[in-house]
Amino acid sequence: MEDRVDRVPNDPSPSDGGTLQCEGQEERIFMDYNATSPLDPAVIEAITEALREAWGNPSSNYLPGKKAKDIINQARENIARMVGGQADDIIFMSGGTEANNFVFHTAIKYFWDTLGQNGREDGPLTGDVALPHIISSSVEHDSIKLTAEHLLKMGRADLTFVPVSKVTGQVDIDDVMRAIKPTTCLISIMLANNETGVLMPVKEICSRVRELNQQRPAPRILMHSDAAQAIGKLRVDCQELGVDYLTIVGHKFYAPRIGALYVRGPGTTSPIFPMFFGGGQERNFRPGTENTPMIAGLGKAAELVNRNLSHYEAHLRQTRDYLEERLEAIFGKEKIHFNSHFEGSEILPNTCNVSILGTKLQGRQVLSHCRRLLASVGAACHSDRGDRPSHILLSCGIPPAVAASALRLSVGRGTTFQDVDLAVQDLREAVLQLEEHN
Repeated sequence: MEDRVDRVPNDPSPSDGGTLQCEGQEERIFMDYNATSPLDPAVIEAITEALREAWGNPSSNYLPGKKAKDIINQARENIARMVGGQADDIIFMSGGTEANNFVFHTAIKYFWDTLGQNGREDGPLTGDVALPHIISSSVEHDSIKLTAEHLLKMGRADLTFVPVSKVTGQVDIDDVMRAIKPTTCLISIMLANNETGVLMPVKEICSRVRELNQQRPAPRILMHSDAAQAIGKLRVDCQELGVDYLTIVGHKFYAPRIGALYVRGPGTTSPIFPMFFGGGQERNFRPGTENTPMIAGLGKAAELVNRNLSHYEAHLRQTRDYLEERLEAIFGKEKIHFNSHFEGSEILPNTCNVSILGTKLQGRQVLSHCRRLLASVGAACHSDRGDRPSHILLSCGIPPAVAASALRLSVGRGTTFQDVDLAVQDLREAVLQLEEHN
């Protein structure tokens, strides 16, 4: 079966499509792009050039340093354009986890500084002191969930996790608004869920909160969204969303393991407080000598998204739709349950969360019997949790037995229809093998 979408001229997609050659093994079909993506060849080239020619300290005035500074400035411009911001709004981070922690740190300090109680945030508080209140969803990435829970445990913040609807898989806007307290200083809702692919109503929540901020006394409620899964697959525009902060994660869109944080007018429109102190790099917001090669790679990946996003999205959607068609055709509609399908909700164009129904067809068992398919049962950071059903799927109302059989199949820019056919056939053979042993 041929790929239905025309290749982009000078297509920067991985040249090996969705297949990987492992030494001594058959070609593998990679369908775990929500966990990570390979480096795009153009990104590798940008990193290599930076390593070779821009090895100088970006703060230096000699040529290799100036070259490094130019690369960093261009990368900042590319990333800002990708998310609808200004270059000054972009602060480079080690990755999404640091960026998310950075936002929570800022929100807590902003709360105390606004109330004129500078320094009160540094340790557990006692008595009747009202703590800064944070709202998030029940299906966030662990770098949000565990950060918030740590602040609660240490007595540094009050916390509300708003459940998602079992009908839509989304947080309900009214539930978020009802959770707001006079002490609420931050609302952090992901843009797209990494397991179901469901898009969250971030724009609508921001609009409602913006109206509320105009009526209530300080501190105002800051808005943050972790956009790790959406960037590179869908158009993301911070101005349209209305967020104060947006987390950008490189390895989800064919860049290296580095990230960035969008801050709307850092230090002016939106507060920002450093977690580290050092030599003044990144305008003192995130000091430390810049990692020029990785920043070069992130900037190149953003440039590719700016140039090719419509092609990427169309290809991902067509390939994902074909994958779902083939799963239904091979297994039958009665044996397939799509955990990523929710009434009235949009989902990422590349994500298919599916359960193959049957006794002893747990997702891990099925994948362990696949010869070619490389995929996951959920978030990569939860891979140590054994056969327990995903708490994300359970939160969305998926029955435990169905959730235990879940497979998260996420396609990439280079995944072909032939890859899909091979992967589905591999799943069929694995299921037949398991059923024969039962």
